[in-house]
Amino acid sequence: MSHRIDCLQYANWSEKIFRQMREGAVDAVHVTIAYHENFAEMVQQVVAWNRRFEAYPDLIFQGRTGDDVRRARREQRTAIFFGYQTPEPIAADIGLVEVCHTLGARFMQLTYNNQSLLATGCYEAEDPGLTRMGKQVIAEMNRVGLVVDMSHSAERSTLQAIEHSRRPISITHANPARWHPARRNKSDTVLKALAESGGMLGLSLYPHHLKGGTDCTLSDFCEMAARTAEVMGADKVGIGTDLCQDQPDSVVEWMRVGRWSREIDYGEGSASAPGFPPQPDWFKDNRDFGTIEAGLRATGLSADEVAGIMGENWLRFYDANFGPERSAA
Repeated sequence: MSHRIDCLQYANWSEKIFRQMREGAVDAVHVTIAYHENFAEMVQQVVAWNRRFEAYPDLIFQGRTGDDVRRARREQRTAIFFGYQTPEPIAADIGLVEVCHTLGARFMQLTYNNQSLLATGCYEAEDPGLTRMGKQVIAEMNRVGLVVDMSHSAERSTLQAIEHSRRPISITHANPARWHPARRNKSDTVLKALAESGGMLGLSLYPHHLKGGTDCTLSDFCEMAARTAEVMGADKVGIGTDLCQDQPDSVVEWMRVGRWSREIDYGEGSASAPGFPPQPDWFKDNRDFGTIEAGLRATGLSADEVAGIMGENWLRFYDANFGPERSAA
């Protein structure tokens, strides 16, 4: 069986979920440890994860390289990779990029939904693109091996990040906008530029990103994956479920509002139902990765293409991009 990698989750972590990862044979998960957290708050998230690694050493451990995914498979555990959905942990200090990588961060979004010091989020009315600092931070991220993630970024900023980055970037959790026009889903222009630069897309199972929402069928999702593979190349597509399992609805307010607003931002969902939407019945938790794999096989994708989407493509990307730039002194 191929390696299984989920390149984005934000669950309410528990032993139950870690055991479900093992039941689903999930070898690696990229977990969000910052939405709006500053550096000190992010470090407290690292501390909390260290306690989880200590409490459940038979189930999880911290991942830092692609080889840790292989180790996880051998030891029947799950490697946990840290990432940020915001650049807030580095604030205005480019020196913290390397510090964050040393702490284990392997992905950092240049924006969440708003304008940041680096680039523009997908909820802003105008998108002026990368800032001066954004270009410098990308160069530093390239140097140390902290992957640029543009999942929540606006189109011009995303295209400029792809062009400016010396190393391939990622969109860890989004779907094609032509399939479902959610604000966060990506145009074919972005997907083609991402693929041509060697970047990776993680297909999202978050209902607001799915055609039909909670009622999206397995067949619809997997056919979308097959068509995306045609546009980008099957080797540039993976999974990034954006699974928010067992989170209370109150967490949505932190995700969407943080500290920047006194008004409630309901995001892509209904203003009358600001909580988490139910997952499709064919993907409720980590035990359902086999269902996705079977659905992808049913589309006519080859065995190697399916294996790539389930995890081998991300593993190759991890191998190439989590360490220092090879040309660096």
